[in-house]
Amino acid sequence: MTPNTITTDLVKKYTDIRKHSEEICAPLEIEDYVVQPIVDVSPPKWHLGHTTWFFETFILQPNFPDYKVFDAQYNFVFNSYYETIGARVIRTDRGNLSRPSVSDIYKYRKYVDEHMEAFLQSAFMTEAVEPLLELGLNHEQQHQELLITDIKYILGHNPLFPAYKKESTVKKEHSEHVEMLSFSEGIYEIGFKGEGFCFDNELGRHKVFLNDFEISNQLVTNQEYLQFIEAGGYSDFKHWHAEGWDWVKQNHAKSPLYWHFIDDKWMHYTLNGLRELDLNEAVCHINFFEASAFASWKGMRLPTEAEWEVASNHFNWGSRWEWTNSAYLPYPDFKKEAGAVGEYNGKFMVNQMVLRGASEATPLGHSRNTYRNFFQTGLQWQFTGIRLAQ
Repeated sequence: MTPNTITTDLVKKYTDIRKHSEEICAPLEIEDYVVQPIVDVSPPKWHLGHTTWFFETFILQPNFPDYKVFDAQYNFVFNSYYETIGARVIRTDRGNLSRPSVSDIYKYRKYVDEHMEAFLQSAFMTEAVEPLLELGLNHEQQHQELLITDIKYILGHNPLFPAYKKESTVKKEHSEHVEMLSFSEGIYEIGFKGEGFCFDNELGRHKVFLNDFEISNQLVTNQEYLQFIEAGGYSDFKHWHAEGWDWVKQNHAKSPLYWHFIDDKWMHYTLNGLRELDLNEAVCHINFFEASAFASWKGMRLPTEAEWEVASNHFNWGSRWEWTNSAYLPYPDFKKEAGAVGEYNGKFMVNQMVLRGASEATPLGHSRNTYRNFFQTGLQWQFTGIRLAQ
């Protein structure tokens, strides 16, 4: 391809990804943009501002001479967790930001996008900047998934259960025969390999030894999980980790997030509003404690992330993020980048568990079987499910 073609493709990729974030927010009312029901959920307008701040702070300011920031206060407002960059609004206070307004944030996006498009077509867009640009685009796609996840939590905790969209957005599960796939003891390799983008936590391809194991070709369904509930799964401590049992008691947990027992039938909140529970769909919005307890009740366990990756080409995945029984730790030879970018993943490698796969909220082209997602054990708001192993 010629330089002009490469530039055109790059600008189109940038504008398409940026536009998609705004398309996700298009069904919202202005009031929806600022709500923060819990600390883990960020207001939609904060996501729109933060992803814009990323391009302004890491690409335009250091690389585009004479660039003037849109508003000097926005670094304080939209910095997420980068200690290197300076002070920031604490996460719990994001919902208190009635200003800047939604209108201001869309003006901010337009301003930065115009300058980014000019930058991408300038001589200042060098090969040295390309990895950072790619990280910024993937970072925006991560926030697109978080936008959908957070919007669902915001609307799903509104007493009116308003629909985000009227048309169906759920990938239907294939009703294939459930079987346990067998893998032999041996040495396998895991980790990213080849061309293309990956996050730093996927690097360091290495060998692992695995004992004989079996893993299900299907995710656990709502019907199977309902059997666990009806068998007293939330009232019997013996299947739960001690910390998980504490979570059950403290939260009076009786079912997955968004499930409601109304008029003698199970309903659940979906992006299309409150619906009767589809028993054939894969169970969703399960935390690690629940996934582990269900596996114990079934006389099985969760797969390790190495088992999941080795087996992943032999089953369909992508409708739910799947809990593994692996702590989120660095791969061999993992190295943090210098400066603020080095804070992207490495600083979170403690007190988290790995999830593998993708979900119905994951942007197209943003999933791969080496992707290492990670969350704390008690969180339910992500599109998480269960695959069993033994």
